[in-house]
Amino acid sequence: MISSSLEELSLTTDVLIVGGGMAGAWAATSAAEAGAKVVLVDKGYCGTSGVTAAAGPGHWWVPPDPPAAREAAVTNRVASGLGLGEADWMYRILDQTWRTLPTLAGYYKFGADDEGRVNYRAVRGPEYMRALRQQVLSHGVTILDHSPVLELLARSDGSIGGARGQRRQDGGRAYQVEAGAVVLAAGGTSFLSHLLGSRTNTGDGYLMAAEAGAEMSGMEFTAAYTIAPAHSTMTRTMAYSFATYYDAAGHELDLPFGPDQTLRLARALQRGPVYCSLHRLPDDIKARLHTISPNVPLVFDRWGTDPYRDRFEVVLHNDGTIRGIGGVRVHDVDGTTSVPGLFVAGDNASREKVAGAISGGGNVNSAWALSSGVFAGRAAARLARGATRRGGRLRPLGREPRKGAKTVDLAALRDGVRSQMHPFDKNLFRTGDRLAASADVLEGLWTEMADHADKGTIASRETAALLATARWSVATAGARKESRGLHRREDFPSQDAGFATRLLSGGLDQVWVTADTTSVTAKAGRLEAAS
Repeated sequence: MISSSLEELSLTTDVLIVGGGMAGAWAATSAAEAGAKVVLVDKGYCGTSGVTAAAGPGHWWVPPDPPAAREAAVTNRVASGLGLGEADWMYRILDQTWRTLPTLAGYYKFGADDEGRVNYRAVRGPEYMRALRQQVLSHGVTILDHSPVLELLARSDGSIGGARGQRRQDGGRAYQVEAGAVVLAAGGTSFLSHLLGSRTNTGDGYLMAAEAGAEMSGMEFTAAYTIAPAHSTMTRTMAYSFATYYDAAGHELDLPFGPDQTLRLARALQRGPVYCSLHRLPDDIKARLHTISPNVPLVFDRWGTDPYRDRFEVVLHNDGTIRGIGGVRVHDVDGTTSVPGLFVAGDNASREKVAGAISGGGNVNSAWALSSGVFAGRAAARLARGATRRGGRLRPLGREPRKGAKTVDLAALRDGVRSQMHPFDKNLFRTGDRLAASADVLEGLWTEMADHADKGTIASRETAALLATARWSVATAGARKESRGLHRREDFPSQDAGFATRLLSGGLDQVWVTADTTSVTAKAGRLEAAS
């Protein structure tokens, strides 16, 4: 149970937003603009927490005129999505991003392109998130910083009516927010890799959604890896388009830039250390890199390394569902889930219908975070303001330990997740045998967690979320007996038309996987036979 000597803080609102990153901030703004009373709670500090604050995100930005430009962008994305994207969703995301991003001009100074036109597409992450916080506050939203949610609350009919959590900077004071609707925008997870800005992203929103009865989708697409200088979290990749790579003996490696470069680099790293030089980076980009991505040169400046002359060691960090795709299944573009009163946005939601089977990178992911936040905030406000207050006791959905609470080595459980979700031979170059072995390890860790871990601590809830997410990822990867996009099986190296469908997963004590039969391309019978 949540314990504190202080009296519980109790709030009532129309819409509760869980998460203060890009998606959560846009959701809070749009809900407030729709006339709702809004409370936003963030595990960290809204405006600095999350991956956007440490990035230089560019949005999927295509003008509506001429119409052929958007048609071409969508057509290309549908093709590259390998059968899992949907054009209608892409058009709506593009349009909402185009119309919404410029409205931040009152809080954020957009730059200019080479022709002197306002450049709305690319933003500076730290300033962008600071501006979003200012915008949220200007709309009268109540923000509870450093207040992680531990569990959702449900009404007697199963609909979601709020959440409970802890105030980290208020002596661990418990709080409860009763709400007409809840938007989960708590981000994804990189399984505690060293992806910049992802330390608080432990999949909490996935766990809470599953406890409420929602399904996951696309959880097999977690094998996204990003290059970074060794001993660094600097996972900004634009400059590496021009990189040259070497082995420890100084021999140049054949690692041309392209869709297979990450795989080739991972293979090289399995053989030994890999070094990099950015001497081919064009002079105009060198001159502007401190402005475009100021965090990138900062690392080298601190080390006294000249990346345009010196060679430096590189590694690959797992991005999980942050640059991957999977998340809570979204039933409509407005963020509705299978659970009444519960909406999802940003990395908390599956991006398959917008990104397909490949990473959305920076641009599609950013456009999705913005637009899905706007859509979910509006929909939640509409539901909350149109509903009659039902009253009654709210039921906590966080699960008590099955066999009684006792001391559990949470650090060891988290290390166990990392041991299965980071190594290339387990998560990037997959086989059925390796996935089955990972599933066995994760099941053993989950048993320890579910049997004995106290649900009332932040660390235990984060650990449970990491374990649950890893189990769904491994199970869906085992069920998808083909290679498609971010999911690669060495024992099934080709695409199989029978798997041109989205895979749903869920369950806590018993993980399940099935085909999404609502997809027009679903081949449920083929999947069932293969499984």
